[in-house]
Amino acid sequence: RDKFSIHSKAVVCQDVELKGDITIGAGSVVHPKATIFALAAPIVIGTGCIVEEGAIIVNRRKEVMRIGDENLFEIGCRIECPVVGNYNTFSTRSRVHHTIRISSFCVIGAGCLLVPTEEETLEDYTMVYGPAAERRQWSGRGKVQEIDLRRKHAEYLREMLPKFNRLIKDAS
Repeated sequence: RDKFSIHSKAVVCQDVELKGDITIGAGSVVHPKATIFALAAPIVIGTGCIVEEGAIIVNRRKEVMRIGDENLFEIGCRIECPVVGNYNTFSTRSRVHHTIRISSFCVIGAGCLLVPTEEETLEDYTMVYGPAAERRQWSGRGKVQEIDLRRKHAEYLREMLPKFNRLIKDAS
């Protein structure tokens, strides 16, 4: 049974596919053509997250999928990990398997495939890049500017999307 809880300050376009028990936090933005499926257990999306067109977020596990605050899910990414921290970026067409947990301030590069065979947690400030999904640590320099830029991006989208798209109001 579908149950959506959408915060009054969130912007969720009508042309999105939502299935299952989904909670979307304050200030989050879900573009048209995004897909969020809570198949086995609920999905809880924090505040200020941006889910772009064609992004797919799926929970197939029996535990609640918790997505932290101010994460960016770019066009065409597919995310199935049960835990996502804060301020992460999932770049265009990246894929993250359900066996990995993402901490905070991580960047999954464009087209990267993260499919570990055993349960794994990506440490804070990890960057995954290239066709072989190589990893390195980010020093954290520029973190404040990154956070400010992300907030401006979300603010702009919250202002512009309602002008050109119909929105879903809270259905709970």
